[in-house]
Amino acid sequence: MYGLRDIQNAAVRGRTVLIRADLNVPMKDGVITDTTRIERFAPTVKELTRRGAAVVIMTHLGRPTGEPNPHYSTRPLADALQEALGMDVTFAQDCVGPVAERATANLEPGRVVVLENLRFHKGETENSRNFAMRLSVNGDIYVNDAFSCAHRAHASTDAIANLLPSYAGPSLLSEIDALEQALIAPDRPVVAIVGGAKVSTKIAVLKNLVERLDAIIIGGGMANTFLLAKGCPMGKSLHEADQIGTVREIEALAKKSGCRIVLPSDVVIAREFAKGAEASVVSADACPPDAMILDAGPKSLASFAGLLADARTVLWNGPLGTFEIPPFDRATVDLARSAAWLTGEGKLVTIAGGGDTVAALNAASVAENFTYVSTAGGAFLEWLEGKTLPGIAALMTNNQAA
Repeated sequence: MYGLRDIQNAAVRGRTVLIRADLNVPMKDGVITDTTRIERFAPTVKELTRRGAAVVIMTHLGRPTGEPNPHYSTRPLADALQEALGMDVTFAQDCVGPVAERATANLEPGRVVVLENLRFHKGETENSRNFAMRLSVNGDIYVNDAFSCAHRAHASTDAIANLLPSYAGPSLLSEIDALEQALIAPDRPVVAIVGGAKVSTKIAVLKNLVERLDAIIIGGGMANTFLLAKGCPMGKSLHEADQIGTVREIEALAKKSGCRIVLPSDVVIAREFAKGAEASVVSADACPPDAMILDAGPKSLASFAGLLADARTVLWNGPLGTFEIPPFDRATVDLARSAAWLTGEGKLVTIAGGGDTVAALNAASVAENFTYVSTAGGAFLEWLEGKTLPGIAALMTNNQAA
């Protein structure tokens, strides 16, 4: 896969594996509120220690400004990982320098160390080779297992890959495999659901997808802009009048590639965006001047569900409406449940990603029923744009033998 070397094939016994994870978990008042990323990562650490390696873990947490900030310390991550692993985990109060080196030097097989926040040093986000060299002394082998950070050319994802024998971790490889399954060699027909607020934020995504897929369902505020380009009134709806030219360019590319663009035929409108607001359904071309479009309507939902029933692969990024507030979550929730049922029946491969998408699938209680759900945000989108991510490129160009 892209010439990436799998850490599962490396000789790790008696060596220290320096692994870049993404344990940037949500926290409140110093307490982790969602341990999903830690729980997903723990089996990788356990497997490496079972194979006789010592493991040193690098991660960032939050957005510190290149200097130590106790609010963003990774110490709680070490405690949570220790609980998930059921084994001792040491915390190093820095990620480079004497403190880190004392914690990582001469580690016995089976030992696990979590380093302090990478972003306490400006060299991390500056992709400093000097900082990468200081990191590299903490291990014998480098592993990138943080796909969600691979779109950033940082010292721990890019520069360091040229300093140590470098490998891809299981989470990163499974993420790429899932995306390849949808974009490179999908079981056809393959359909994308692309939602969200603005066309302008997903121009590159749409241009790439229309050349690869059989159909794209457009939802959310993005659909409003597509409808506007067809002459539909918007009332007070969120839309981008300055993107009509872009919409027509995307439509032309889709026509040339034989990709069908599917828009809502009816919509749910309201006079205010609030829980319990009075809502009604109108044709997509009949939004009143004092109303706003907040979701796709029942006829649209039936059409979308029919398209999924005839598909073999679905790629989902973005909600169909303003799913945060009922009843404007109906189309997103119901379509997600239809996709999950088809997946369970073995009729559909479902791959989803992006923060709002994951939140929507969780709201529908179906995230665990999809074939693959990515927790990556920016990296997921850039992959959909067809970009080669810096962290992946760094692994591809490293030719050192372990």
